[in-house]
Amino acid sequence: MPLALLALAIGAFGIGTTEFVIMGLLPQVAGDFDVSIPTAGLLVTGYALGVVVGAPLMTVLGQRITRKRMLMLLMGLFIVGNLISAVAPVFGVMLAGRVVASLAHGAFFGIGSVVAAELVAPEKKAGAIAMMFTGLTVANVVGVPLGTLVGQAIGWRVTFVIVAALGVLGLAGIAKLVPDLPKPEGVRLRDEVGAFRNVQVLLAMAMTVLGFGGVFAAITYITPMMTDVAGYAESSVTWLLVLFGLGMVAGNLIGGKFADRALMPMLYISLGALAVVLALFTVTAHNKVAAAVSVMLIGALGFATVPPLQKRVLDQASAAPTLASAANIGAFNLGNALAAWLGGIVISSGFGYTAPNWVGAALAASALGLAVLSAALERRSTAPSKVVAAAGVAPAAEVLAPAHH
Repeated sequence: MPLALLALAIGAFGIGTTEFVIMGLLPQVAGDFDVSIPTAGLLVTGYALGVVVGAPLMTVLGQRITRKRMLMLLMGLFIVGNLISAVAPVFGVMLAGRVVASLAHGAFFGIGSVVAAELVAPEKKAGAIAMMFTGLTVANVVGVPLGTLVGQAIGWRVTFVIVAALGVLGLAGIAKLVPDLPKPEGVRLRDEVGAFRNVQVLLAMAMTVLGFGGVFAAITYITPMMTDVAGYAESSVTWLLVLFGLGMVAGNLIGGKFADRALMPMLYISLGALAVVLALFTVTAHNKVAAAVSVMLIGALGFATVPPLQKRVLDQASAAPTLASAANIGAFNLGNALAAWLGGIVISSGFGYTAPNWVGAALAASALGLAVLSAALERRSTAPSKVVAAAGVAPAAEVLAPAHH
């Protein structure tokens, strides 16, 4: 694997840390700005929505420059956003800093996925994408717990200064290690937008929303579930989240490895198993050991879907993949927001703290259904051309196609 992937992984580590560390620092931030915890929660919601909006917006704005330069500009935006958060005098400025940082998130992973895939041989593309996303998963094991500890011991502002410093390191790595690959000739914005007319691209994005949404339906409410149902002390939740992060790292690497060999079977297995584990989590959440194992499995199975889904989008939008790739990162965050909202509804309706697990299982099962549908449509679309080719006759589409290219 090229060293350039390490630079992308460092940037991903910083972005992953800033996205998730706020959850452990909400009480300190809320206390400093004298706002309620739900109001401070807007720092999470605002970031997620910023990713959804920023992914396509920043990709479109970066159409005229090389991907390397765009990645460097995105890391610069990420650094500025975190510094704004670090020095924010009032809550509104802190929220603005979070949104500025989030604008870099989707486009960085979207463009980074395209660059990572271009750096390696075709049969290693999913593995290269997984290597970049390793930075995001490791952030949940190392960056988030350490950032939370630093924030609680010294102050949350120091955490955001450290995250900004990680951004500087990522920027330097990209500048030094990532080659300035030429953009494909003749690919215009119209071509990038046209990728969304491909039903397979839309199905892959819907799988992303539902599949990863299944993970966040459960994990958003992990604290009350583990303390009130499993009987863990509140201080143990950090270590349970480390287990979740370790699962994410393992699942991401396994997903990348096997997606290069058999992409759709990898999706069937990971989404099917995720639905089963989430359904069982309604029962296993009542036992400390079984709950801990379930949390780790949810992280592993959830992130095992990331490299294959991202590669699926790149494959289906191969002529103009950048905007579709970035939009798919937005789809992950849209799934997070949707699932957290649905999980909140079932808890508020009086179904208990384990009820979001049923929501997650239903979402993952729906994603599996879409994966089966996607494969069936693909088989149907390729079947006629295979029959014609076997007969030694050019397909009608080729015969009727104009001669110019």
